[in-house]
Amino acid sequence: MSKDIKLIALDLDGTTLDSGSKITDENLRTLEAASEKGIHVVVCTGRVWNSLPDEIFKMKNLEYVVTSNGATVTELSTGKRIYESNIDPRAVEEIIEVIRNEDISVDISVRGQAYIDSAEYFFVKENGCGYRSAEYLLRTREPVDGLYDFAMRNIEHVENVNMIFKSSQVQRKMEKVLMKSDRITVTSSMRNNLEIGGENTSKADALLFLLDKLGLTRKNLLACGDSPNDLEMLQLAEIGVVMGNADEHMKNQGDYITLSNDESGVAHAVKRFVMRDNDEMTKE
Repeated sequence: MSKDIKLIALDLDGTTLDSGSKITDENLRTLEAASEKGIHVVVCTGRVWNSLPDEIFKMKNLEYVVTSNGATVTELSTGKRIYESNIDPRAVEEIIEVIRNEDISVDISVRGQAYIDSAEYFFVKENGCGYRSAEYLLRTREPVDGLYDFAMRNIEHVENVNMIFKSSQVQRKMEKVLMKSDRITVTSSMRNNLEIGGENTSKADALLFLLDKLGLTRKNLLACGDSPNDLEMLQLAEIGVVMGNADEHMKNQGDYITLSNDESGVAHAVKRFVMRDNDEMTKE
């Protein structure tokens, strides 16, 4: 296996961030050491731009951030979006038609901000929520009156539709219906959600754009992740590293299993494959 890694792609939640949504000192030191060797470090997250934690900007020499599961790539030196893969307007209409009357929690990302219906926002503010993080929702979601009408007014700029389910039965039914469309991608980042992107939207597609821009190939890519929305980039990479905290299905999809996100698993993988460290790493 080639060890000529020139780009490290990192999921955030459950991967680069620990359980407290912080970057461990070991991860930070190791990633900075890699960037000083000329390795490109790229954050690849399902989060929208406005939901990014300040933690990631602690990383020196961070050049690019992939957000909304690959819908956008932002170049930090200029602040410009250099790549976009939004949901086709026809697909936005189809999605809204399917979910409009369902009892599910929905937020829709437009131009780097996730929006939620104001009725749901203020209900959660007053009463909390038993099936998603109320604190995270209130901190990162912008309330709007009439979420679906808002999405239709911004139909050319919808990056992602995120659904959180109270019932696994409803989730399975919704996934089955949505998977029939060839205009969207359906993935998830946690047990009770579905995340809808454009037909060609994935972290892998965004990384292919960056690799081409940088004159690299997939042979130069190491990717770390823990959830189904990381699967395509793990399969794209020459070395796909799955976190020790991932479920068993995900662990079967990668090339190597590292330590958990709370044990600086990213640092352990980077040391082994990029920094030529001899530390042992759990192997599937």
